[in-house]
Amino acid sequence: MTLQATPLNAIHRALGARMVDFGGWDMPVNYGSQIEEHHAVRQDAGMFDVSHMCVVDLEGANTRAFLRGLLANNVDKLQTPGKALYSCMLDERGGVIDDLIVYFFAEDRFRLVVNASTAVGDIDWIRQRNEATGSGVTITPRRGDVAPEGTPALAIIAVQGPNARAKVWQAFPATQPSDALKPFNALIVDVPLIGEMMLGRTGYTGEDGFELVVPAESVAGVWQKLQDAGVRPAGLGARDTLRLEAGMNLYGQDMDIHTSPLDAGLGWTVDLQSERDFVGKAALVASGQQKQFAGLILRDKGGVLRAHQKVLTPAGDGEITSGTFSPTLSQSIAFARLPRDVAHGSEVQVEIRDRKLAATVVKLPFVRNGKALVS
Repeated sequence: MTLQATPLNAIHRALGARMVDFGGWDMPVNYGSQIEEHHAVRQDAGMFDVSHMCVVDLEGANTRAFLRGLLANNVDKLQTPGKALYSCMLDERGGVIDDLIVYFFAEDRFRLVVNASTAVGDIDWIRQRNEATGSGVTITPRRGDVAPEGTPALAIIAVQGPNARAKVWQAFPATQPSDALKPFNALIVDVPLIGEMMLGRTGYTGEDGFELVVPAESVAGVWQKLQDAGVRPAGLGARDTLRLEAGMNLYGQDMDIHTSPLDAGLGWTVDLQSERDFVGKAALVASGQQKQFAGLILRDKGGVLRAHQKVLTPAGDGEITSGTFSPTLSQSIAFARLPRDVAHGSEVQVEIRDRKLAATVVKLPFVRNGKALVS
């Protein structure tokens, strides 16, 4: 099978990146040292090619009403242009089709950023719901492989770290108005020689920074300018350890179509309080929360926490969904779905090969803004 490639693929290869098959995409896992890339993001600034993710623009007079019924979180929270919201999109059984970010720019113009592996299915689902509800929304995917003919494709670079915003401003002085941009807000500016650039003060690392959405034809120039400003390229390996430390779920591991967001630690993204109905609401109300989603820190030596390992607790068994060795904490950490009665701070056992190793249950996240929140 031929792997899909982002517009930055040649640059990754020229930089000597180790490339891997990531859900059908040819992506860089690191550029030499995953650990150094991780620390660069925590201590300075790093950047990730996330152009395999997909921007979907929604337009039309009924767009807000359509999204009220499509998403588990409530888009009525979005009243100021540029404001962003994290949400799950569910099926009728309450399973997670995808987790995504929705941006509000005008009553007739919203933007979604959806995951790479689910993009095609997401677009099909959104179109089905649009037809079923008669909403008349215009749905325009902006990734090269799914964009309608004649529609310019968009690419995305995530720039993350305590110095990320300053280095973006250094590389692109036209983005300076984003100095006043609050977290989970976005701004669109026109950058000379680049074109329209959306700066979203969002990210997937637990650090400050921007996600830059730019014309695909201009993204190589954006990458080079950022590199010239001292932003270090980082691959999927560092992205995974960073997001785990930051307590951020990965679709396909920590939740999926068979998982309720209430059991994936995403209850805070689900609005069950308002009278608004949405796809999957009835199922969530009927089933409620069955499990809790928590962090684990391995205390015994002799193993590393990994997905699918069994967790033994006095209240019953649980399972690790994601696990890794944390470069910031120098400890093995994990997310786990556990019985609801297991308390934070309690000790559990994890089956690693033929051994049962002790671990402590902690509240997520492990690290935020460069600081350890657990020990």
